[in-house]
Amino acid sequence: MATPLFALTRRELLRLSRNPAAIFTSLLVPILYLTLFGQGFSRLTSGPEGIPSSYILGAPTFFSYFSVGMVGFVAVTGTLFTGANVIFDKLFGIFKRIAASPATSADVFGSRVLAGSVQPTLLALFVLGLAILLGHSGSSSLSGLDITASVSVVGAIEVVVAIILLSAMFAGLFVAFGFALSQPQSYFAAVNTLNLPVLFTSNALYPWGTMPAWLQAVATYNPVSLAVNVMRENFFGTTYYAYPPEVYLGGLLAWTLGMFVVATLIARQTLRPKA
Repeated sequence: MATPLFALTRRELLRLSRNPAAIFTSLLVPILYLTLFGQGFSRLTSGPEGIPSSYILGAPTFFSYFSVGMVGFVAVTGTLFTGANVIFDKLFGIFKRIAASPATSADVFGSRVLAGSVQPTLLALFVLGLAILLGHSGSSSLSGLDITASVSVVGAIEVVVAIILLSAMFAGLFVAFGFALSQPQSYFAAVNTLNLPVLFTSNALYPWGTMPAWLQAVATYNPVSLAVNVMRENFFGTTYYAYPPEVYLGGLLAWTLGMFVVATLIARQTLRPKA
């Protein structure tokens, strides 16, 4: 017999799979970034005739640097609607029926986080695969992700774990926002207030070497930067990094655990039965 957690998670995943329009639009944005915006800067190569290697942390081209950053970018942006779905369920009365079921508050919150982590994780892996595919397309007019290091099995696992942790962290936080807020307008105002500064103070898209010193200091501890550093070290080597990928992965894990504590406290407070 399925547990409430499993049943609710399955419900959320089925709802996602039955919405092809949402899937299409989720895929469209990173495709446009890679094929339009990224290609526009693809001629910025590292080395004597191009952008210094230190500026893009050892990546062979800016597109390679940018495309790995896009993986982290979509792992975050793919979680934006997780909390909005909670609000819509509350507005349409669906949440009341779920609350009347045998499922506990932990089941309700956990199912939303688990299901909300799947879409951005798959989306990030899709972006990674597309960037690699562009690099092996054989077309001289298209740039792709050029992996210059030898990626081990452990390295591949680290890349996947980094994507999952980043997706789960923001999915948990945004689901908690969905429980705490009652209107979609308030929700999107709150998540954009958090989402945009986090993304644009990271090294996901911005060349590291052109950042001012204060922004480099902020980006060093940014969770998106930590996830992207794990991927870039495995793809391009460790020369331009202060720590091995395991250290960055540990920092990302600490961020994820900390954000889960915050999200759990918010969800517990809002899901508590009213007197």
